[in-house]
Amino acid sequence: MILSDPPSMLPAEAPLEMPVQNLYGIPPGAIEVQTRPHGMLVKRLLLLALTAVIGLAASSSVRLALSRDGLDPIEMALLVFFVPLFCWIAFGFVTSAIGFLKLITGEHPGFTAIPSPASTLRHRTAVLMPVYNENVDEVFARVRAMAGSIAAAGGAEWIDFFVLSDSSPFHGKREQAAWRALAREAPIRVYYRRREDNVARKPGNIAEWVRRFGAAYENMLVLDADSIMSGDAIVGMAAIMEQRPSIGLLQTVPMITGARTLFQRWMQFASEAYGPIASAGLLWWSGSEANFWGHNAIVRTRAFAESCGLPELPGKPPFGGHILSHDMLESALLRRRGWAVHMVMIGGSYEEFPPTIVDHAIRDRRWMQGNLQHLQLLGASGLHWVSRLHLLIGASAYITSPGWMLLILTVIGQVATRHEGGFVALAPPAVLFLTLVLLFGPKLMGAIWMLANGPRRRSFGGTGAVLRSVLSDAALAILLAPVTMVTQTKALLGLLLGISAGWNTQVRDARRITVREIVPDLREHLLLGLALCATLRLDTVTAIWLLPIILSLLLSPWLVSLTSSEALGERAAMRDLFRVPEPGIADHGLAPPDDSGQRKAVEC
Repeated sequence: MILSDPPSMLPAEAPLEMPVQNLYGIPPGAIEVQTRPHGMLVKRLLLLALTAVIGLAASSSVRLALSRDGLDPIEMALLVFFVPLFCWIAFGFVTSAIGFLKLITGEHPGFTAIPSPASTLRHRTAVLMPVYNENVDEVFARVRAMAGSIAAAGGAEWIDFFVLSDSSPFHGKREQAAWRALAREAPIRVYYRRREDNVARKPGNIAEWVRRFGAAYENMLVLDADSIMSGDAIVGMAAIMEQRPSIGLLQTVPMITGARTLFQRWMQFASEAYGPIASAGLLWWSGSEANFWGHNAIVRTRAFAESCGLPELPGKPPFGGHILSHDMLESALLRRRGWAVHMVMIGGSYEEFPPTIVDHAIRDRRWMQGNLQHLQLLGASGLHWVSRLHLLIGASAYITSPGWMLLILTVIGQVATRHEGGFVALAPPAVLFLTLVLLFGPKLMGAIWMLANGPRRRSFGGTGAVLRSVLSDAALAILLAPVTMVTQTKALLGLLLGISAGWNTQVRDARRITVREIVPDLREHLLLGLALCATLRLDTVTAIWLLPIILSLLLSPWLVSLTSSEALGERAAMRDLFRVPEPGIADHGLAPPDDSGQRKAVEC
């Protein structure tokens, strides 16, 4: 469908009311979920029971070791920090182990393959791409590829594309020019709208579209500016929404694309190698109470409008005002009204990743602020308990870093007050071994999963490439974890002091960060690393156990600099280090990859 007449910037308006929700009043009436898998309560109880057994077994062993001569206040503090942190890593391990068992046995944790024929579509779907001062050429290159792929999949009659801009006037002029050039030749309808007043950021951008145009579309497929999805995936998800009218939201598990720097290639490999296992486990226990990640997901427009009008939180930012991590709350509100929220593992869903550790930390700080806002939403009325669990998990992910920091400092405090050795000397060897299993077990399971299937093994470069990549990933992960711990602790302290994360354009272009450039931003990391060196004078055993943390912090400027290198990323690719299956981009863009079942569609 090539437009011969000048394209319309926007279609006729079709207003749809989107009332602001009362989070603490009487819950709204709910429809009955018709796609809830069987046995979900048993699955969730099993997950929690296994986590509790592992956590209590380890904490009991530590408590017995520490209480041989009674528990002093420092030892009690150790247990206070140790128990929840150990349960946290146990929960992640159990989730990954369940996903591993589902995938390694060839059993996908769901009940249907995704349908793809466009002939099944009966209602219109809008693909929404919000942008904010992004690289104009790259954004519209993605739009062009997706428009062609949607048309090739047969969805041109039913699927429209909207670029929803919150950009500055200068960027807006360039975007409008790029849109005009694309819209004249695009095989589907492509529209463009720029807001003058960027109220409530991305959720405000989506809400404004819903209130102006939402009544004309049964579904809206929400993207990020760096998202890209195949036409088959988009048409197939719309077909699922046609067949299952009680589903309010389908969230895909996007894989990383466009990796150039060493950091991006490393994260891309981790996503492809370990992500399917963790995702399969998450899908297994989430059921119809899955989560929303804000992009690469399709949403029933009327369900969203009636359920997800977000209020402002009381108080000032960073913890009051507009809700930053809106997506997790929106999925909870959809489920509160009875709409099913499912997760699907499909091919053809991709996103880009920040090019450097610094850019990832900047994005992570914004996510931290939004997720910590959820702590005050745990008591909202009518939420499903699994939705509350998702909110709690999202918030606690950013509390664990300060928790590990406090645990380390408490260990050092204990060593300084004892004469016969500290926590590490007293902790049962079985607990230390179990800790290593929980931390590195998912990586081992990922390696087994990659090697267990011939075509999959070859897609990752063969046995040697898989082993080199897994070992390199483990070494880099050991170096990065303490850096992240200090960075997130510093960010949390900033939020507690009232410093909001703000809303800045996300950096997506690769650039090499020099050591001299990054050292001022890592002062706290270097000072803590030097301070931890003093533990050698207190206790040799403790100093040896802290050595990976000390090395990580002292080497952090070089870790940031080297992983930001695009040249090192290319060199790694040439040597099959961090190799991943080819995405299979076709002429019309984004043909779903064939990796021997890795991303066959699964709906829970």
